[in-house]
Amino acid sequence: MSYKKSIAALLFVIFFIKASSQSSLPRSTPEAEGVVSKNIIQFLDAAGEGKTEFHSFMMLRHGKVVAEGWWNPYSADLKHTLYSTSKSFTATAIGFAVSEKLLSVDDKVVSFFPNDLPDTVSSFLSALTVKNVLSMSDGQEPDPTGAVVARDSNWVKGFLSTPILHYPGTQFLYNSLGTYMLAAIVQKVTGQKVIDYLKPRLFGPLGIEGEDWETDAGGINTGGWGLRLKTEDMAKFGQLFLQKGNWNGKQIIPASWVEEATSAKILQDPDAPQSKRDSSDWLQGYCYQMWRCRNEAYRGDGAFGQYIIIIPKKDAVVAITAETPDMQEEINLIWKYLLPALHDEALPADAAALSRLKEKLASLALPLPASTSASSVQKTLTGKTFKMQPNEKNIQSISFKFNGDVCYATITDTAAHTFAFGLGKWVRSTTTMHGPNLVAGAKNNLNGLPAFVTDGAYRWVDNKTLALTLRFTESPHAYTYVCSFDGKKVNVNIKTSFYFGKGDISLAGETAR
Repeated sequence: MSYKKSIAALLFVIFFIKASSQSSLPRSTPEAEGVVSKNIIQFLDAAGEGKTEFHSFMMLRHGKVVAEGWWNPYSADLKHTLYSTSKSFTATAIGFAVSEKLLSVDDKVVSFFPNDLPDTVSSFLSALTVKNVLSMSDGQEPDPTGAVVARDSNWVKGFLSTPILHYPGTQFLYNSLGTYMLAAIVQKVTGQKVIDYLKPRLFGPLGIEGEDWETDAGGINTGGWGLRLKTEDMAKFGQLFLQKGNWNGKQIIPASWVEEATSAKILQDPDAPQSKRDSSDWLQGYCYQMWRCRNEAYRGDGAFGQYIIIIPKKDAVVAITAETPDMQEEINLIWKYLLPALHDEALPADAAALSRLKEKLASLALPLPASTSASSVQKTLTGKTFKMQPNEKNIQSISFKFNGDVCYATITDTAAHTFAFGLGKWVRSTTTMHGPNLVAGAKNNLNGLPAFVTDGAYRWVDNKTLALTLRFTESPHAYTYVCSFDGKKVNVNIKTSFYFGKGDISLAGETAR
């Protein structure tokens, strides 16, 4: 590491040690901050009626939490996969590096990786800048992410060898591998992974703890996905940007960077008719790894509905984790119910509405599998192991044990993983088994992370059919194993939640006794 880098790192460590970071955000009541409690109740009611499965919700006004809730078994103490909301944090790492004069957004991407360039460097590749990558205008088409991360051990080489068909900066195309390149650039100029570089600069001052981030096989953070934070951590990040980089009276990141990073750099579809733009939060312009929204807002945005929405004109932040097939529907609820709730002045106290809101927030829960009486087959299953036929999940065997109202299922692939499932309740376990994940095909996917938290519940569909719901509660996703028994045989139908009723996998097995 250069002398300049060492000094910069030392100064930030000293700042981190001295910073009087606030571990949690201050709390207030909605009306005290000019927010109508009844609107929040209506939002929560509507959240239970649409396509979106909400997992957590936190609303900030004037820097204070006015409403927060987690749908059981999700809880405040658990991290949650952010998917592409991770991108906003990677861009912030670039912002810190720019402020420390370690790089410029006008630097050419090829300049950082002289040993990973293709034999022939095209004029378009030579022209590609950090700013182009930040604004999703790399010029590649189609998005190379899925192919490269599944095929290549060196993702930097994979990106640089992908043809650039459009002059950089002229066309928008979502490209998560480009964000990985930003993480690789940060690591190149700082000598640290993005997560480590951000610790004393961002996570520490904001009181964010327990974060983790996936890496590629070479130890570079994935950048475009893979960060896991708690809901309040997401809200803190949004509040930092709302405050233009200032936190507890200290300028964490330059206000000029916040302004630059959150202003539109390119339109997603310049030819879209105005009527289409007016109804879409995906056509308002793209910033530096953030999206502009309607209502003069902007957001960090992750697959299946992970949002940090910043509404400057209303001095508000909304953080949400969820699993949805319709991300626009999720945002529409905010504009329909929460935006009109925000008033310029404090409102008279509404004790009755506040009491209902608190009750509503405390009772949020995802539906449990319908509780039924035990099947006559249940007694015969305890201690049985079913050897499975070869299958794409590489599941070798499944065994069952019942103890009171808990079913223990052991799923063996390359190792034995035992999960607890409650009857009419969620029962928590931890596992090293990887759960459903949108980037499951990536080399090194989820490797190196701590054991994953799961919550399980079971029900008997009928006398011979057992349904096991296994939520990976630090992610948006779940598996449901529908086990149909016929004497010594079992058929297991595996449903993955984010396929929303499609893409089931069927396994067949048999027990020796």
